[in-house]
Amino acid sequence: MKILLYNPDNGITQNFMPHLWMFLLQSLTPPGHEVVLVDGNTQPMNDEELVQFALRLKIELVGIGAMTRMVAKAYRVADALRAAGLRVVMGGPHVTEVPDEALGRDGGPRHADAIALGEADETWPRIVADAARGCLKEVYKPLDDFGQERKPSLQDYPRIPWESLDLNQFNRIPGFVSPIMRHFKYQWETFHIIPIESGRGCPYGCEFCTVTGFFGDSIRFRTNQSIVDELLRLKARAHESSGQIAVFFVDDNFAINVKRTKSLLRDIIAAGAELNWVAQISANLLRDEELVDLIAESGGKWIFIGMESLDPANLADVKKSFNKPGEYAQVLERLAHRRIYAITSFIFGLDHDTPGVAERTLSQMRTWPPALPVFGQITPFPATPLYDRLLKEGRLTRPKHWLEFAPFRMAHKPKMMAIDDVQNEVRYAWMNSYSPEATERALESIKDEPVPYKISHMAARLFFRGIYFPRKGVRQWLQLIAQNRRPILGIVRDAFTQWHGNAQAVRRHDGAVTYPVLAKSLPPESGGN
Repeated sequence: MKILLYNPDNGITQNFMPHLWMFLLQSLTPPGHEVVLVDGNTQPMNDEELVQFALRLKIELVGIGAMTRMVAKAYRVADALRAAGLRVVMGGPHVTEVPDEALGRDGGPRHADAIALGEADETWPRIVADAARGCLKEVYKPLDDFGQERKPSLQDYPRIPWESLDLNQFNRIPGFVSPIMRHFKYQWETFHIIPIESGRGCPYGCEFCTVTGFFGDSIRFRTNQSIVDELLRLKARAHESSGQIAVFFVDDNFAINVKRTKSLLRDIIAAGAELNWVAQISANLLRDEELVDLIAESGGKWIFIGMESLDPANLADVKKSFNKPGEYAQVLERLAHRRIYAITSFIFGLDHDTPGVAERTLSQMRTWPPALPVFGQITPFPATPLYDRLLKEGRLTRPKHWLEFAPFRMAHKPKMMAIDDVQNEVRYAWMNSYSPEATERALESIKDEPVPYKISHMAARLFFRGIYFPRKGVRQWLQLIAQNRRPILGIVRDAFTQWHGNAQAVRRHDGAVTYPVLAKSLPPESGGN
């Protein structure tokens, strides 16, 4: 049987890496079946094109996974495929939380022949077997002998054959750049960001988050060895193909068990499995100096931190009081010491926010080392405590906002601001964080750092700007480069005069490497717990 696994885009924003679920289910598919992967972010097709693609390949079963922001597109694609006679199975966090919607049991149209609830590690092989026999059930859910939901162990994790998979559709080097790189004899023309998970689950239970509801509040980890082996295979592939690979640890909180994370990072270093990597880690866990040292030594380059707000009352409201805004500056300094970039996330429209929240946030951020901020409005996802609370309070303005997805558009009434005010605050924050002037200030603050560090920061700023201001064509990219010509020319000048920078590395008594240009505003021996 030929199977298509399809990950939809939402038609507006784009993901910068493939979704792990497709590769995981491909590896879990029983022998004797052929699996084709299509990511709508990298292989865009309209509904008819996708249908014709599936018919041409003689696909017999389509699996569609979608988060809430993609589900409207997922439903539309599923409807088109089913109308053409193909069987469709849907799964993922949204379908799990709103199962009646996909099956048409809520008064709306039916979108799927079958749905997979929860984590599909155990149910996917059964779905494939049933489909091959022509006896698909409507609902698949992993249950134990007592009828309770069972979370799969990650100890016997499937081997994803990254070394042999066709990853061409996920190359992040734009096509128009490749000839330029060949001309200048760069050693690599491909760059892939590969998703890996080391664990699932989160005990924190933030009010707006879907993670605890889907993966549970207990943490399950893979073995260190299985992760090290996966990294070594990826590293070998990068070497053999003269490409570059970075890893995104998709765990919702990579360091939720600090002792275990340190053990994993030590094993990665000992095995020589270091690759540049990105992960999500909450600010409270980055107090640990040894942890941050190991992050840097093992290849950690980017850390996503959900700061959310500078107001402790807001954080308490959404059950995230473990975040301490007074610690944010020291956390960012600690990362900057090791030349680790911080991606800082902020949410506007929380119940204690008032007009001017964007400028108040930016004013504080200007006193910190340069980071890559992202901004959004608070969004009530279905089945979260936030959604249930707002529904009870009668504050939802679009109870099924996911069926008319619109980025950066509120779905409920804030307490102390108008909906339009929140959207204006979000836009103000993006405009003033990624303007050419802001980029120039950020690069000036690291003027004594080596040129490769500056290039990396400049490229990342242009990339992150595209989250809110998408750049999808060569002409638009050239316009953006022209707008930022001053900081770019500054980097070019520095490449000829101070490639290695002016900062001299200093190793502290505790082994951490520091740089005077970054250490000037850091209190002596800050942080270490």
